Amino acid sequence: MRAPTRRTILASITATLIASLALVGCSTGTASADGEPDTTLTVGLLATPGNLDYTTTAGAAIPQALLYNVYEGLVKLDNDGTIISLLAKSWTVSDDGLVYDFVLNEGVTFSDGSPFTADSVKFSLERVKDNWTANGPAYLDPIASIEAITDTDARITLSIPSNGWLFNMTGPVGTMFTEAGIADLATAPVGTGPYTVRSFKTGDSLVLAASANYWGEAPYLTDVTLRYFTDATAQTNALLSGDINLISGISQFQLVDQFKSNSDYQVLEGASTGEVTLSMNNASDAFSDVRVRQAVMYAIDRQAVMDTVSSGYGLLIGSMVPPTDPWYDAELADLYPYDPAQATDLLAAAGMSDLTVAFKIPNLPYAVAGAQVVKAQLAEVGINAEVTAFEFPAVWLDEVFADHDYDLSLIMHSEPRDVSVFAAPTYYAGYDSPAVMAKFAEADAADPAAYVALMKEATRTMAEEASANWLYLQPAISLADADLLGVPKNTPSLALDLSTIAR
Repeated sequence: MRAPTRRTILASITATLIASLALVGCSTGTASADGEPDTTLTVGLLATPGNLDYTTTAGAAIPQALLYNVYEGLVKLDNDGTIISLLAKSWTVSDDGLVYDFVLNEGVTFSDGSPFTADSVKFSLERVKDNWTANGPAYLDPIASIEAITDTDARITLSIPSNGWLFNMTGPVGTMFTEAGIADLATAPVGTGPYTVRSFKTGDSLVLAASANYWGEAPYLTDVTLRYFTDATAQTNALLSGDINLISGISQFQLVDQFKSNSDYQVLEGASTGEVTLSMNNASDAFSDVRVRQAVMYAIDRQAVMDTVSSGYGLLIGSMVPPTDPWYDAELADLYPYDPAQATDLLAAAGMSDLTVAFKIPNLPYAVAGAQVVKAQLAEVGINAEVTAFEFPAVWLDEVFADHDYDLSLIMHSEPRDVSVFAAPTYYAGYDSPAVMAKFAEADAADPAAYVALMKEATRTMAEEASANWLYLQPAISLADADLLGVPKNTPSLALDLSTIAR
């Protein structure tokens, strides 16, 4: 199999547009005071990284900033969700689906000047098993061995055929590191990407600068500041005042309409992988009984939650699968209709008619707003949800994600194709079904046609057993200055790919 071209369709369109404008003597964007093109950008984001090490710190905030920008892998996802080449310019697969031979781009260096070779591939991927504790190390479990055949030829052999492993290589676990660069991942990332980290102030900003050593085509933007806000209104006000140029993935959708009629801005609506999830700790005393979890499913009017939190933007899904995945099952959205009477009956049958639960949420706007709706609806069926908002990411990750010390939580899961990770018994949801995990394993090793059917079976079982309440799919809506070109519209991966943006 021959890999497709590395450049995304979006990047090609952007480059063509820039070239066309130049030919007719038009400006491609805002100019600075001295008449030079403005190659700076300030992006407003809400979820702030606690540090810069996504090998040991979970969540989407770090890869959003660093993946494809500072760090690269052998392959990546383009904005349509297609796997394309990156550090590997091509690859072939053996007839039995076990051996992948990658041909690497030549002349690639890390930002510290050290060379990227097949030895880097071997070092980076072998580290995942023993040195990663976050962002899906199990994704690479199918790998049996990694060989550096030559400096530009790497061979990866799988223990069993896997439908999902190459897709997973487009995410954080596929990141290529230099051996010297892992000494201080939390503060000084060293990657092969088009940008380097100039400065990082926790909770405030992350500043990226174009890398002088970048092996590929230099990005249009030379300086990018990611500014972190704790309040979505302040974030949109910053865009209106010109303090920022782009909001990637707005979270309070009632703020969108004011930009739709303003020609100074553009509103980009795309697809996301963000499942807004009411997590139930299946291992806790409160929710170990499936009847109690099912009662919560019936007690929640998910449309009302979506209307309140996202002004009706979004999609009711019923499982941890967005429509962009081949095994999406639209019928699951109607599996548990809003039925408080049924919820009350199930609680009574389980002997839980007067239940108090610890509802621990991140202090993010959508979670705070959604929790109030959920709390009120649960109270109607006799469940007292005691809401506590924790600082995100640091405290929530420790309290809920790492220690599993909670009954209920509300968080958006942005990682693509992560339903099998959610099903693992060691995950924070505490869902424990050997049959479901076996079904996922069977699906991954199956032929492509059976793969989709088996994935549907496993995800349906998770939904029927109320392993969580997937409230709705977060829409991907970005707000940007009108002169920005190539702003990613969809969010098929965790990365905010800055390499396609120009003016």
